[in-house]
Amino acid sequence: MSKSTKWFLLILGLLALFAISFTLLVIALRGISEVPTVTTGSGDRIALVDVRGVIVSSEDVVRQVKSYRENSSIRAILIRIDSPGGGVVASQEIYEEVRKTRESGKPVVVSMGGVAASGAYYVACGASRIVANRGTLTGNVGVIMEILQYYEGLRKLGVEVRAIKSGEMKDTGNPAREMTERDRKQLQNVVDDVHRQFLGVVTDERELEPRARDLVADGKIFSGEQALELGLVDTLGTFEDAKRIAADLAGIEGEPAIVRERERRSWLGRWLGEAKDILLTGLQRELLERPVLSYRYPGP
Repeated sequence: MSKSTKWFLLILGLLALFAISFTLLVIALRGISEVPTVTTGSGDRIALVDVRGVIVSSEDVVRQVKSYRENSSIRAILIRIDSPGGGVVASQEIYEEVRKTRESGKPVVVSMGGVAASGAYYVACGASRIVANRGTLTGNVGVIMEILQYYEGLRKLGVEVRAIKSGEMKDTGNPAREMTERDRKQLQNVVDDVHRQFLGVVTDERELEPRARDLVADGKIFSGEQALELGLVDTLGTFEDAKRIAADLAGIEGEPAIVRERERRSWLGRWLGEAKDILLTGLQRELLERPVLSYRYPGP
């Protein structure tokens, strides 16, 4: 066997090994699935959907809400929110799906945890009832746009970025150059318009009086008790209280069965998820996953 033939067979073998490894990896990752599971009770069923952490994507929550709306065995949906809000579009899409479910006749009750602010409050506005704890932080009806600026750092390194653009405003928000006053005005116009959309939904859904509308318009954060006084929530109570309200709205007698999705992963999927969490620190995740335009409470 010639030397070139040996090298060819070696390369072929390595390619085959890579292909097999890649296939096994794909199969392992596909082992991740969400399976509806009854967690408590044995009566008529209420579905529980969690909205936790910064809202980056709407797909998972929208899928769950839509699925439970179309499932005749699910009598009501209970949404547990513990989130500072997040991306504008993701928050809007979840709200719309919640609203559609309420308007379809299936009760949707929101139970607020420690924080249900900004985009998370936007989501709650689509529900049939909103239940907050006394100390819940909610409200924060506003929009924030954060643009990382690193042009000074590039300048110190002797690096210059030049943009060839079709119009003066094409690269508005470019972090590699200093923001002009015209840039600021353009971005402020966008923020103001998206804030108008948010405030309009809150005013209409909660039927706010002018005084209450003015109080929430500037992005204030409120406790659960303050939110109740303003009409931002319907009642004060715990998760168990919210569950009982959902059961009552659905006409369920006795203790309802709670159905929720439980994540099932292959061992490799779990290992990869843990490795990602180790490598992606809190600060990195905050910078990489934070939407530019947000309905998000930026506090602790």
